[in-house]
Amino acid sequence: MRRLGMAAGLVLLWAAAPLAAQTPPPAAADPVAATPANDVVTPAAPPAVTAPPAPPVRKPATTNVVMTTSAGTIVIALETERAPATAANFLRYVDQKRYDGTTIYRAMKLGKDGQYGLIQGGISGNPKRALAPVAHESTAKTSLTHDDGAISMARSTPGSATGDFFITIGPMTGLDADPAAKGDNAGFAVFGRVVEGMDLVKKIQHLPTSPTLGAGVMKGQMLADPVKILSVKRAK
Repeated sequence: MRRLGMAAGLVLLWAAAPLAAQTPPPAAADPVAATPANDVVTPAAPPAVTAPPAPPVRKPATTNVVMTTSAGTIVIALETERAPATAANFLRYVDQKRYDGTTIYRAMKLGKDGQYGLIQGGISGNPKRALAPVAHESTAKTSLTHDDGAISMARSTPGSATGDFFITIGPMTGLDADPAAKGDNAGFAVFGRVVEGMDLVKKIQHLPTSPTLGAGVMKGQMLADPVKILSVKRAK
């Protein structure tokens, strides 16, 4: 906001009656002292110019779900507008109670004191709980990213994700799509973010893991005592 100013000027107003030719001119007077005080005019300051308010920024639509576990509660905002297919897939599992009774079974720690990493949970590939795979929604398309608290779909190949998910701790942008990379460069499909309960996510990440359970890159990352997912419901 900018205020426009105007320099004040003194306007001296004079009035003189005609004098008779024979009348000698009066002695010179001090013009400042002779000027009446009420003849000094100070222009009024113009009104302040106020910029119009910026239009409100529209937030993409989301749907909140509440994940109740044996260790506490996590609230997740699903990106139903920016990642509609993946969010709708997760909601099908929620509405059909396919997550109730499953577990959070994996905890990966990276960096000093596990400042980066993830926890993973869901149906653990159980075919009795699985629905049809969901089409892959790349982060290059959704503009979402694996930042702190992002929830994303676990998968083998693009388009193979069903009912397993992971939540990131710290920025894990190496999991985003990278079209310039060779091989499988599609990344993983982010479809929401944790809005309450990141303290619990970090607590689960630091639970003891088994040195023998798991295969491949997951060996040594499986929780010795998985956290039970009691229910996942739409927030009221």
